[in-house]
Amino acid sequence: MPALSFALTLLLTLLSFDAHGQSRSLPDFNSLMKAAGPSVVNVISTRKTQTAAAAGGSAENAQDPFSEFLRRFMPDLPDRAQPRQGLGSGFIISGDGYILTNAHVVAEFDDVNVRLADTKREFKAKVIGVDKRSDVALLKVDAQDLPTAKLGSSAGLEPGDWVAAIGSPFGFANTITAGIVSAKARSLPNDMYFAFIQTDVAVNPGNSGGPLLNLQGEVVGINSMIYSGTGGYMGVSFAIPIEVALDVSRQLQSQGKVTRGRLGIGIQPMTTELARSFGLDSPAGAIIVSLEKGGPAEKGGARIGDVVLDWNGEAIDEPNELPRRVAATPPGSLAHMAIWREGKRRTVELRVGEVRAEPSTAAHEAPAKQDDPRLGVAMRELTSAERSALGLDYGLMVVDVAQRSGPGSAILPGDVIVGVNQRHFASKQEFQRLLAAHPKGRMVALLVRRGDASLYVPLELG
Repeated sequence: MPALSFALTLLLTLLSFDAHGQSRSLPDFNSLMKAAGPSVVNVISTRKTQTAAAAGGSAENAQDPFSEFLRRFMPDLPDRAQPRQGLGSGFIISGDGYILTNAHVVAEFDDVNVRLADTKREFKAKVIGVDKRSDVALLKVDAQDLPTAKLGSSAGLEPGDWVAAIGSPFGFANTITAGIVSAKARSLPNDMYFAFIQTDVAVNPGNSGGPLLNLQGEVVGINSMIYSGTGGYMGVSFAIPIEVALDVSRQLQSQGKVTRGRLGIGIQPMTTELARSFGLDSPAGAIIVSLEKGGPAEKGGARIGDVVLDWNGEAIDEPNELPRRVAATPPGSLAHMAIWREGKRRTVELRVGEVRAEPSTAAHEAPAKQDDPRLGVAMRELTSAERSALGLDYGLMVVDVAQRSGPGSAILPGDVIVGVNQRHFASKQEFQRLLAAHPKGRMVALLVRRGDASLYVPLELG
C-alpha cells in the first residue's frame, strides 16, 4: 500500500507540470458546473398512444456489429400498455425561453415538458421546429429571465483540448462528465451536411441534446451520438458543432424550416490511383458518378466523370466538403464550380436547387399502418406525395419499432424500406413474399432510404 500511495503521488505531481517543467493546474470542472449547469434542462417527451409493433423475442438478441453504429440516444420502449416516454437534455439559449436540443429527443412525440436544473420548475414546451437532417430541434417555454448558456465557437477546438458534457444520462439530471476532443471534422455515414466533433466524454442515453462545453464554460456543440456495440457508452461520442445548431435554430425560428442547396449529383472520393488516371497531380476533389436527370448540375453542363475541384472559389480537398458547401449555398443562387474534364480545368456555372422537404408522417396524411411481427416494426405505404418527393415508385415507411428490434437494431422510425437483400419490390404483397422465402432466425438486409441517403440495414427475422 505505501508503494501504491507513493506511485499515485508521483503521478499526480508529474501531471501538474508541462513539458517544460512549468507548474500548471488541472481543469476546474467545479466552477464550470456552477456557471453552466443552471442553463441545462431535462427534456421529457411523451407519446400519448402506444403504436409499437407487436413485441417478441429479446432486445439482447445477437446482431451484426453495424446494427449499433450511430444508434441515436433513445430509451428502451416500454410495454404496449404504457405510453411511450423519451428522456433527453437541452440548454437555454435565451432568457425568454428558447431551448436547443436534438431532433430525435422530441420528434414523433405528442407532449414535451422541460424541467429546469433546480428541479423545482417544469414547463410544457412548444416545439418550434425540428430538422432531422442535422438532428437539431428548437423548443420554447413560456417563461422569462431564465439562466442562459454561454455560446462559444467550435472553430478553436483542437484534438487534446479538455471538454465537458452536462445532461441527464438515464434521467439523472445535473450530471457532468469530462474528457478531451478526440478528433475534429469527423465525417460519418449518412450525415453529409456537417462534420461532427468527436470526443471521449462519457455520454449515455439521456445526454442527447445537452451541451458540450470548453473550459471557459462556453457551449461548443450539442451531444448527439455514440458509437456503441451495447447501446451504452464505449469511449466514442459525437457532438454537433454549435455553429451548425445555431444556424438551424435561426431558420426554424424565422421560417419554420431549414433550406439547403442541392446539385442533384452522386460523388465518389478521389484516390491516388484515380488521380493518376485522370491526369491530376494530387488526389483532391470529388468525382461525379451520377447525375439527376433535369437536376441543377445537369442543367449547368456537368457530366459524369467530372472531378469537382472547388465550389465558388473554395477548394474541395475532401469529397465530403462539397455537399456541405453546396448545402450552405442559398437555393436559387448562381454558383461556379471548377471541374477537371479531359485533362483541362473548366468552370461550370449553375443555378443551385433546394433539398427536398422531408416527407410528412402525420397520421391524417398517411395510410393505415400495419404491424409486421417478423421484423418487429410497424410500417405503412408511402403516399403519392411522399413517393414523388423521394423519387420512388414504391416504399414502406417504418412508423414504429418494437422492443425486440428497438435497442439492438439500426432500423429507425422514418426509414423507408425499398428492398430485401438485392431485390426491390413494388407492393406490400411482394415484400411479404420476399420475407417469406427466409426462415425464422435468418438475417436479411433491408435496403432503406434515410433522408437523402440509401443504406442496407441487417435485421433478424422473428
